[in-house]
Amino acid sequence: MRAAPGFPAFAFIAEAVTAEIGERLSAAPQRFAQGLWYGALAPPVLDGVAWARADLIPPQGGIAFDEERLPFHTQSLGLYVSVLSLHAVNDLPGALAQIRRALKPSGLFVAAMFGGETLHELKIALAEAEIEIEGGLSPRVSPFVDVRDAGALLQRAGFEKPVADVDRLCVHYQHPLKLLADLKGMGETNVLMERRRRFLKRRVLARAGEIYLEKFAGADGRVPATFDIVYLTGSAGA
Repeated sequence: MRAAPGFPAFAFIAEAVTAEIGERLSAAPQRFAQGLWYGALAPPVLDGVAWARADLIPPQGGIAFDEERLPFHTQSLGLYVSVLSLHAVNDLPGALAQIRRALKPSGLFVAAMFGGETLHELKIALAEAEIEIEGGLSPRVSPFVDVRDAGALLQRAGFEKPVADVDRLCVHYQHPLKLLADLKGMGETNVLMERRRRFLKRRVLARAGEIYLEKFAGADGRVPATFDIVYLTGSAGA
């Protein structure tokens, strides 16, 4: 909710993912009269598709719900699209199973979520700085699903023709602190229950920035931040 009002200024990854999903749906052999779009941005314009919008925070003219608690009847949706949200659910297998049950026969599920090596540079820098200064570490970056595991989870949830692939986006920054500001603006800060409940010490944050620069800065002095986007596609079957 804190990030929502200013999210458009930090939506560059969501915009790229939305465009990619639009291209994938345009290339799909089946056509849909209606679809559910779960994401912070407006869905792409597709011929013949009337979108219903949903998110954790209600978009204009849309509804709000948690993807672990779907408010839909069994076999009530023809198309379900989830954009950059499933990586934050507590029970990913359970959420996928609920989405599968909500789809009509031959319904289509398409999703994009952070996975793989997302933010591995930040994870390394924070861990090394905290161990060096605190003598221990707290989870600072969420674990992300591997693309092979994601495909297996689709099968486990009962999807037919499951496909999982990954697209790597690399964003470069003058300083790691700018990355942290972007993550806050995206609403992607640390939500792990196991995290320490006190603020990160300035010494740790400063040392993490130094380690980030030492280990990952390129010849131009800029540092990369990796975002692996795992795309999931599955059919509800006949």
